[in-house]
Amino acid sequence: MSVAVLLLLGLGLPVAEGRGNRCFFNRTQEYCVCYNLSEETIGSIIQCLPATVVKFWGGDVEKYVAFPIGELASSVTDTLGSLIVQKIIIGNVLLPEVLLARVLRFFSYTHVKELAFESCIFQGTGNWSDMDGQNLPILSLSFHNVTSAPLTGHEPAFSSLGTWLGTLEELAVTSSRVSSLPCAIGRVFRALRSLNLAHNSLGDGSLSPAFCQGAFPQLQELSLHHNNLSSYHSVCEGVELLPGLRHLDLSHNKLMADPSSSCRWPASLQHFNLSNTDLDEVPTPLPPDLEVLDMSHNHLHAVDISLSSLKKLFLNQNLLQAVPSIRNYPMLDTLHLDNNSISELSRDEVKLLGHLQDVAVADNPFSCSCSGAGGLQTLAATGHLGQGWPGDYRCHSPAQYQGWPVAQVPVSVLRCHLATVVAPLCVALALLGVAGA
Repeated sequence: MSVAVLLLLGLGLPVAEGRGNRCFFNRTQEYCVCYNLSEETIGSIIQCLPATVVKFWGGDVEKYVAFPIGELASSVTDTLGSLIVQKIIIGNVLLPEVLLARVLRFFSYTHVKELAFESCIFQGTGNWSDMDGQNLPILSLSFHNVTSAPLTGHEPAFSSLGTWLGTLEELAVTSSRVSSLPCAIGRVFRALRSLNLAHNSLGDGSLSPAFCQGAFPQLQELSLHHNNLSSYHSVCEGVELLPGLRHLDLSHNKLMADPSSSCRWPASLQHFNLSNTDLDEVPTPLPPDLEVLDMSHNHLHAVDISLSSLKKLFLNQNLLQAVPSIRNYPMLDTLHLDNNSISELSRDEVKLLGHLQDVAVADNPFSCSCSGAGGLQTLAATGHLGQGWPGDYRCHSPAQYQGWPVAQVPVSVLRCHLATVVAPLCVALALLGVAGA
């Protein structure tokens, strides 16, 4: 029997057999999905036994809220422990919190590592006292497009769940209109490494209370993209108490740089995503030990910064007219400059870029003069000119080569360096004339 059947049996709910087939098992992906789960259709759920991922989509879960719950028999708990399911997804249901509170502890008998809720409505308030001191194997918990009461005021529930939540490693609450996160809740997640709060309504004033002293002490990855953040300085102040933060994603927020900012980012920060943030200048200060910096899809006209540890720099889709000085990034191995306003690479730039592992300069308005086309062809010959070559490298000027692929522009010595050929020839002819005289 599957987890859902066993839970229903443990709840004392009726289970009908063979009255419809609403579960579909994909043997290749070991994935099973059940639609409109109810007592009339649950008989087909036995198909999900070999699955590692089980998804329940839709159903009348709320009508079971009044059923009494008893302890599971030892035979049922043994069967739960033998299941191979690793992830359960519950979606498109109205889920009374009181029912969720009653059945959540049954997961302690399983090997389920991931639990996800999608497009659910959490209704009412549950009594979570049965979870006091209870451990669960679930290490990853996610909520996407869910509706519930505000988190403020739910501190008692989080306290009862503290033993389990204190071991949770990954948490995602996305597209759920979250506008605040109480400090006390963050302190419960003592082992959390990854927190995704994307596509919500967090503002500048939401961060300092959420990431207060002692909250999320082990956090390494934080995603805040697609929120209502606007102040670069306020975000810096909001996360400065996260001592182990390594990855921060602020993309798709409309940020304003504050030139007078003196805030200090966590020294541990290595990956910083500032793409699609409406920046027209590089904000300061930047985290000093960055290894990956993404400032693509902005309005930058120049990038004049120095980061000695930087390895990957993404500046595509900006307004740059020149390549940033590579000498400012001695550890750099990747540079993307696609879709800017760069017309030509100098000889020194070609030489320096040739030492990188991954260079992309596609879809720029290239001038296909001898030096312009020749520089790109030389760079391509190193084998490090990555995505887009040769198809996305086309000439913008001069007129006779407009629209040509840069790779096809002739850059022969006779055409581009005629003087170096003619001058020695003239000298040779002159010497021959002297000798003949």
